[in-house]
Amino acid sequence: MFTLFDWIVLAVYLLLSVFIGLWASRGNKNLKEYMLGGSSMPWVAVGISLIATSVSATTFLGAPADVYGDNMTFLMFQIGALISIFVVGFIFIPRFRSSGITSAYELFEVRFSKPVRKIAAIFYCLHLLLRTGILLFAPSLVLAQILHIDLKVAIVVAAAVAIFYTWFGGIKAVIWTDVMQFCVFFGGGVLVLFVIASAVGGFGEMAALASEAGKTKWWDASMDISNARTLVSAGFAYAILEIAIRGCDQQFVQRYLSCKDVKAANRSSVLSMVLGCAVSILFYWVGAALFVYYQKAHAAVLPEGIGQNDVFPYFIVNGLPSGVTGLIVAAICAAAMSSLSSAINSLGNTSERDFLSWDENEGIGGLKRAKIWTVVWGVLGIFFALFAATQQGSLLKNAIFFTGLFTGPLLGMFLLAFFAEKIFGLGAGKLRSWVVIVAVVCGMGSLILVQGIPVFHVPAVLGGIFSWPWMPFISTTTTIVVAVLVNAIVNLFGGRK
Repeated sequence: MFTLFDWIVLAVYLLLSVFIGLWASRGNKNLKEYMLGGSSMPWVAVGISLIATSVSATTFLGAPADVYGDNMTFLMFQIGALISIFVVGFIFIPRFRSSGITSAYELFEVRFSKPVRKIAAIFYCLHLLLRTGILLFAPSLVLAQILHIDLKVAIVVAAAVAIFYTWFGGIKAVIWTDVMQFCVFFGGGVLVLFVIASAVGGFGEMAALASEAGKTKWWDASMDISNARTLVSAGFAYAILEIAIRGCDQQFVQRYLSCKDVKAANRSSVLSMVLGCAVSILFYWVGAALFVYYQKAHAAVLPEGIGQNDVFPYFIVNGLPSGVTGLIVAAICAAAMSSLSSAINSLGNTSERDFLSWDENEGIGGLKRAKIWTVVWGVLGIFFALFAATQQGSLLKNAIFFTGLFTGPLLGMFLLAFFAEKIFGLGAGKLRSWVVIVAVVCGMGSLILVQGIPVFHVPAVLGGIFSWPWMPFISTTTTIVVAVLVNAIVNLFGGRK
């Protein structure tokens, strides 16, 4: 039951988030300060912010539910994360830092043309808005059930607080609130694990019972590409998705640029990977612990017909002491607000830099405009969250679809920009802009063939062959192959740029 003490804990957390936003707003004199923190943010804070942005509330709620119903084989995602750290650290970060850009997609104008840059920025904005809507809606659904409030109220309140502190403090507020939110998020998971372990006879007994139930299985060396829980899918195909996110997402690039140099940016990237691994292990163990608590140790009884996605929310309300419940709800809010604040700040940067070409040293006029963008994108994020609430299909499938639809082709575009001349023999002056655009459209089309369009219930023509971690790999590969082939054909027949 959510008590008065729990409400006080939640209110204190929300007020603290606002206070940090106000504190961080000091010293924002121009757009570079507001959007990039003056390129002087501490790498430790940036690293924590990177992982806070990545592990949304769906991680907090979804990872335990996944293990409760299955096992820990998705821990193999960390292999893909490790691979991505090396690729991003050696290829992406040095190029971003040395190119003098302030937006990830500015690079496409340098390598190809302004229309390619605009298309990339539009793709990114669409992807992030859709993803943000889903990531804001999913935890709000749980918050509405726990707090017994209307779903729309839960969405608007969580979003309003995030919009407010981001509006005041810009990237500094986002990063420093992310640090606090990660501590609440991670600390909440530790508290849940401690409470459950204490109730079932200690950590040793809990681990033994979880292992006996098969919940601790984390390795499957199978080469089955149709199964997401195998080494080839979760370990290696997933690496492409991690590279696409860590290397092409403006939320990440903006943080790399907020560090003082390449070395600091790489340190922040490595730290985020280490913390991400720790978060995955923690919340997968929360899922295993919940299974032991209810199914093996029989410390409590679940209501009839409750689904695996509802077990953790039920435990939060009924299995935790007063005060701790409030802290866990605050952790869910923390994850949701972190996702939104990071998104609207990055979308504001993309709007200013990629669509309006702002001067980074512009003063009060630029700051006012940037703050307006923050509110605009925040309101749009709320709208898409409310839209997500009207969808009947799986939110996870929709999120995966939109992620692969946009991030895969974007990764293909970056790889073409980086390596067209050296690997493919396609110099920046030879690879035509329209060829890149055609390749991107084909990359998106390839994903529709193998996955369909879940949000509109359009079935896949080649469905069932590949599991979902392969989607970005397919769209990335198709984008690159089509660009090379079409450009070669045009050159062969003497086409002109």
